[in-house]
Amino acid sequence: MSKIKYARLALIFLLPLAFVFSQCIQSTTKPVDARGAAYAGTATCLKCHKDVARNYFHSAHYLTSRLAVQATIRGSFLPDSNTVVFNDSIKVVMEKHAGGLYQAEYIHGKLKRRQRFDITFGSNRGETFFYWKGNKVYQLPISYYLSLHQWANSPAYSGDSAEFDRVIGRRCFECHSSYIKNMPAIVGVTDTTNLFDKKLIILGIDCERCHGPGADHANFQTENPAEKKPMYMTRISTLSRQQRIDFCSQCHGGNTKIMTRSIFEFKPGDTLANFNSGEPFHSYRDPSRIDVHGNQVKLLSSSKCFFSSKIECATCHSMHDKPVKTLQSYSQHCIGCHSEANHNFCKMAAKIGPAIKNNCIDCHMPVQTSHAIIINSGSNKVNPPFLARTHLIAIYPEESQKILEWMRKRS
Repeated sequence: MSKIKYARLALIFLLPLAFVFSQCIQSTTKPVDARGAAYAGTATCLKCHKDVARNYFHSAHYLTSRLAVQATIRGSFLPDSNTVVFNDSIKVVMEKHAGGLYQAEYIHGKLKRRQRFDITFGSNRGETFFYWKGNKVYQLPISYYLSLHQWANSPAYSGDSAEFDRVIGRRCFECHSSYIKNMPAIVGVTDTTNLFDKKLIILGIDCERCHGPGADHANFQTENPAEKKPMYMTRISTLSRQQRIDFCSQCHGGNTKIMTRSIFEFKPGDTLANFNSGEPFHSYRDPSRIDVHGNQVKLLSSSKCFFSSKIECATCHSMHDKPVKTLQSYSQHCIGCHSEANHNFCKMAAKIGPAIKNNCIDCHMPVQTSHAIIINSGSNKVNPPFLARTHLIAIYPEESQKILEWMRKRS
């Protein structure tokens, strides 16, 4: 890896810490959180929770949205890899200018329009980008896909033209940020749903988006340092299984229901049925119609393992962890229930041998193609699938066969 790439990676990891700690050493006048006085702000949380924060600031949740600058964009702006060609006449070029980074559309070699990268969404599998135009947010036509190491059309965009006019609404920010403030009523405008105050936005999923308003908690613990029991703060571990599942379902339960309230109002312990039509997100029971992207809770709750045990999202995932666990470490959760002693161990064990304990996941939670995200990589190019791991835990004979064939080739 080149020195330039190492430097860029270092900036990606250091930028969140630099930003947050800069907030800590500013003037003693506490800035008002965009969500109101009940919120303490991340800088306040850091005073007591630095160890947790060090990992969390590098997690996919915290980095799910951020300002779009060179350090937060993985795609290359070098001339040999910064262009998506649609056809003989249309192309989009990723460009650097004095005012920032831009996506520029050229038709027959002439510039048609150019819009700046303002916001980055996504961190693990891909990054998509947005720009401000007045009080509206629009999606840029080109995204960067990490697994493919290339620029390509943004999700659901056609491969025939460059589209700069897709408006991004509050629902997208509800899962990819901690808060965005809608503009107040405007004379002559009946709907301000997609009009935002760009000064009142909190990018990334911060501490209080998951743990709830923390000002009272921070004030009490600061004034009573000897008190070790956390006061005025809901501990996720004290919630019921149903409440924890609803908690994750805010963003991982799919986006097919009409919301009657903004989930920015959702607090630990709330019930999602109070935010939509009344049916819990996880009551969906037709896994064949559930896409693998963004529907983890629906798929998990359709699994036999879900009904037969106390498994839930937190069984395998920790919100505070920076690194993605290995398949071997995830598989240990499976082996905790499925064992020879319990007479429910994998029937493939005899054929696979000791390696069976290292990877239950590829057989029973395989990577699948998402039909919700379709990649068009431009003219005369193969359109690669967007892959995500299904959370429908089941038996997939074709996946088991792949493992056996792979083992035979290695032997």
